[in-house]
Amino acid sequence: MFDYIKGTLVELSPAEAVIECGGIGFDIQISLQTFQALQGKEKATVYLYHYLREDDEQFYGFATKDERELFKLLISVSGIGVGTARMMLSSLTDEEIRQAILAEDVARIKSVKGIGLKSAQRVIIDLKDKIVKGGGTDSSLPILGGNDDALVQEATTALVMLGFTKPNINKVLPAILKKNPSIRIEELIKEALKKL
Repeated sequence: MFDYIKGTLVELSPAEAVIECGGIGFDIQISLQTFQALQGKEKATVYLYHYLREDDEQFYGFATKDERELFKLLISVSGIGVGTARMMLSSLTDEEIRQAILAEDVARIKSVKGIGLKSAQRVIIDLKDKIVKGGGTDSSLPILGGNDDALVQEATTALVMLGFTKPNINKVLPAILKKNPSIRIEELIKEALKKL
């Protein structure tokens, strides 16, 4: 429904931001890492998650799409609500959370306030396969900078649709492009298929 909001940053605290857009001030709940990314800015773009329940409606905002994708994965785990997921993203960076899940580091996840042993184990069990397959990251993000972005995005989308995982694709595509920077999209995909 809502993807992002772009406007003037009117208020900012470690837990929330108020962004004015079209004459309306939106109160948005944020994590500590989003707070750090927004500090010192007058204009801001924040990616939104619209939380809607019978008795509660909130916007949760994130500095990056990756952080939002990980937030969505975390709240899909039984027993992890929006408050706990935000606490996790305030205590650890999204990359630290992914690494802790992949390494099955129960102690690291349990170090977050409000997460007990069972919840930490459940996060690892429920999300490890999804993280390995590239979940919790935004699939539209380019792998390389420069003019290769569109080419890489198109190839990545095609390869994901063919069933390959983003981490594997991310290893193969840059190597092919390094050898042949002027490669066409269909050749890039064919070369990637040989290596995957």
